[in-house]
Amino acid sequence: MFLLRHLTSACVFLASKCLPDSFVLVALLSFIVFVLVYGLTGQDAFSVISSWGNGAWTLLGFSMQMALILVLGQALASAKLVQKLLKYLASLPKGYYTALWLVTFLSLIANWINWGFGLVISAIFAKEIAKNVKGVDYRLLIASAYSGFVIWHGGLSGSIPLSVATQNENLSKISAGVIEKAIPISQTIFSAYNLIIIGIILVGLPFLMAIIHPKKEEIVEIDAKLLKDEYKETELIDHQQDKTIAHFLENSALLSYLLVFLGFGYLGIYFFKGGGLGLNIVNTIFLFLGILLHKTPLAYVKAINYSARSVAGILLQFPFYAGIMGMMASHSVGGHSLAQMLSLAFTHIANEKTFALMTFLSAGIVNIFIPSGGGQWAIQAPIMLPAGQSLGVDPGVVSMAIAWGDAWTNMIQPFWALPALAIAGLGAKDIMGYCVLTLIFVGLVVCGVFYFLV
Repeated sequence: MFLLRHLTSACVFLASKCLPDSFVLVALLSFIVFVLVYGLTGQDAFSVISSWGNGAWTLLGFSMQMALILVLGQALASAKLVQKLLKYLASLPKGYYTALWLVTFLSLIANWINWGFGLVISAIFAKEIAKNVKGVDYRLLIASAYSGFVIWHGGLSGSIPLSVATQNENLSKISAGVIEKAIPISQTIFSAYNLIIIGIILVGLPFLMAIIHPKKEEIVEIDAKLLKDEYKETELIDHQQDKTIAHFLENSALLSYLLVFLGFGYLGIYFFKGGGLGLNIVNTIFLFLGILLHKTPLAYVKAINYSARSVAGILLQFPFYAGIMGMMASHSVGGHSLAQMLSLAFTHIANEKTFALMTFLSAGIVNIFIPSGGGQWAIQAPIMLPAGQSLGVDPGVVSMAIAWGDAWTNMIQPFWALPALAIAGLGAKDIMGYCVLTLIFVGLVVCGVFYFLV
């Protein structure tokens, strides 16, 4: 316990002193990747710059999805009924230990079900806990909420296991011919080794986040400014003298209910046809639940206007991360990209026993530069799957090793933390020191399972 506290304090101190604002970090990362790609792939500077520029706007659709899930999630949370539910749940823990345990555990469950839902709702819940539980470190609360995200790629919304479970022409192409037939989720998400990883994290991580709470004199509680700046749903004043059609429509619950009927009707048809819980569907649920609970169109517009203030980080930084991905995936004629070089380096030192472990580690490194499960899968799958096949390693295991590596280093990659940080009103340096402990714990668990049980 003594060593763990000292390790935590050291990580928090280093992060607070050395980790710059997340925009400065992505700017530095851009230059580092440029130098590496230019020096190692044999491309000229103009080609690398072109790859960066061409890649910069490839995440526009995804950026909009992330901005919406943040705005719609916050708007939903500001509704009176949701506020009452959050306040009740936040009143359950009576001290910092149970508060941290509950936030981490619920975040893990929510992110296992759906990462988009879990990422937003856990941060909102942690912020509510901070208002009700005195003496709990706010930074650690938000770090605990974000730490639950580490489980997402082993869960029901994991993009890689869902991709290999879907039979289409692209499956054989992206796997370089290794996967000819879809791999059912019983061999990936619900495989014995994956369930063991999930189980150990579910039991161990909430306990870990609770016991690393700082000493009383080192605690940083929620800033009073964040409480004063909070959105409050208020009843709109109905001016009796204003009898215009516009006023009636703006304050008509009937109009909202008709919209909700339309939205829920679509969702009913979608799920009846066997549709899954993707990011667009989560946004659709958030949107129409928000309209329903805010009752009138104008009340919902006011909630959206307030919530939209928090998307600046996503709008600014996502194009730069997309540019980094463009550089990482670029290569000279007949050559390999930097991401492929990293993957190949690990395959050369692996054997049948260590291949899954090496795949996990390589995926973790690549994820720092390409923090996108789909983008990483497209780059690593054509290399790792044939290499694994040559060693007799099951392609489902290789797929899950890439998936866990992708999720693992998100704990030190601010890209995915931006929505949680925006909700919390914190910077990356405030939580990353604590997230390093999650990185170490989960890394040991996954490495152990892939080495000894696969």
